[in-house]
Amino acid sequence: MLIYKIFRAEEWAALQQAGESAGAPVDLADGFVHFSTAEQAAETAAKHFAGEEGLMLLACDADALGDALKWEVSRGGAKFPHLYRELRITDVLWARPLPLEDGVHRFPEDMA
Repeated sequence: MLIYKIFRAEEWAALQQAGESAGAPVDLADGFVHFSTAEQAAETAAKHFAGEEGLMLLACDADALGDALKWEVSRGGAKFPHLYRELRITDVLWARPLPLEDGVHRFPEDMA
């Protein structure tokens, strides 16, 4: 199963340069890297990245993240994937721009 991380351009650049990242400021504050499922990603973008341009959508294989990935109840009682270690560039299967069109982020059609 693929899970998704939304990064700002500078966060993505830092991951590429360093090879690993503890995540965005919200991840650092919470002590884990927040991910979303395909079904949760659009709501995550709308709630936490409204109107932001220059975002990147990163896809990772949930199974490959092993025991460091925990599914925990969050927004609306839904279970979200949380990574309790640094995200490594080798964890990222692909990264694609997440363009803002008419105020809404356009997700890839093939991300499910």
